Amino acid sequence: MMEDIFSSAEEDMKKALNHFKNEIAGLRTTRASTALVEELKVEYYGSKVPLKQLGSVSVPEANQILIQVWDANAVSNIEKTIMEELSLNPQRHGNTLRITLPPLTQERRKELVKLLHKMAEEARVAVRNIRRDAKEMIEDLEGISEDEIKRSLDRLQKLTDRYIEQINQIAEAKEREIMGA
Repeated sequence: MMEDIFSSAEEDMKKALNHFKNEIAGLRTTRASTALVEELKVEYYGSKVPLKQLGSVSVPEANQILIQVWDANAVSNIEKTIMEELSLNPQRHGNTLRITLPPLTQERRKELVKLLHKMAEEARVAVRNIRRDAKEMIEDLEGISEDEIKRSLDRLQKLTDRYIEQINQIAEAKEREIMGA
């Protein structure tokens, strides 16, 4: 029973960490990345669809993103979404959209770092909430000695600390990337 609680908690913490990694992949750094646009939700025949399902996304140059749209009817909606969500103006050539990323200003870099810190804190809170739930489950188990509960809670705290440290390391690396260091 105790091992089930730990494996479930660790699985949930892994999911929180992966969600954080996916979220920050879209944060713009000094280089263009397909992650910047792939998950944008585009209006397509009455429903919101991730852009990566509507065309192929590539990075031909360090500061450009190229989107080859498969359905000509979706091009204008993709263009509109990019302008609204990212404040960028794609150039249109038939079914192809080319986004040239302007260099980041120092002010914009600071805004991105603030957003990164907010995302990191949300990920840490998610991990702590998982710990809290697992702690309650451990304390509610019957027929277990106080010593066993204490050892289990210590183990749970070490697991939590490990995931929070990973979040911190990823956030620090991304911050250095954004600041261009």
